[in-house]
Amino acid sequence: MTSGEDEKESGSDALRAAAETMHQVRDRCVWTQRVDHRALVPYLVEESAELIDAVETGSRAELREELGDLLWQVLFHAEIASRDPDDPFDIDDVARSLTDKMVHRHPHVFAGEVAETPEQVLMLWNAAKAAEKHERTSVLDGVSERMPSLALAQKLIGKASAVGVDAGRTAADAVAAAPRSEAELGEALLALVAVARANGWDAERALRERLRTLQSAVRDAEADLGQ
Repeated sequence: MTSGEDEKESGSDALRAAAETMHQVRDRCVWTQRVDHRALVPYLVEESAELIDAVETGSRAELREELGDLLWQVLFHAEIASRDPDDPFDIDDVARSLTDKMVHRHPHVFAGEVAETPEQVLMLWNAAKAAEKHERTSVLDGVSERMPSLALAQKLIGKASAVGVDAGRTAADAVAAAPRSEAELGEALLALVAVARANGWDAERALRERLRTLQSAVRDAEADLGQ
C-alpha cells in the first residue's frame, strides 16, 4: 500500500471511529437518547455560526475544532435517522447520496464534459441540479425562509432576476449614494439598521416583509411566463 493509500485508509478509519463513537453515545447517554432531529436544530444553528466565526476570524486550530463540531451534528442526525422504525438510513447512506450527487453535478470531472471557466462550471452545475429537481415548479422552491434575512435577500434577488424581476435595481434606486465597495456596503447596512433602531422599527421584520412582497412578484412573473 502506498503512503497516499495509507493516509486515505487512516482518514477513513478516523471517520468510521467517529461514527462508531456517536453510535455508542446514543446507546449509553441518557440525554442523547432523548434527543430527536427537531431538538438538535438549535445546536446545529449554533455550531454553524461558530464555524463561520472560525472561518472569518479564528485560528487554524479553531477551524479544525469547529469543523469537527459540525461533523458531529451530521453524525448525530444520521445516528438518529438510522433508528427510525419506518424509513431508516445511516451515515453511509448519507455519504453515498452525497457522492452520487457530486459526481452528477461535476460532469466536467467525471463524465467527459468540458468546463474551462467558473461560468461554464456553474452552467453545468445548474443544468444537473435542474434535472435532479425536475419536480419543482418555482425558482423559489428549495429556498429556505429560515436563512438570515440579508442572506435570503441576496438569494431572492438572484432568483428574481431569473424570471425578469429586477429587485436589485429597485433597491439601488432607493439608495442616494450606492456603496462602491463591500466595506461601504457594510457601513450603509449598519446605517440603515441605526435608522431603524432610532425610529423603533424592527429591521429584520421590515426586510422579511419586503421579501414576501418580492416572492409574490416572482410568483406572479412565473405565472405570466407560463401563460
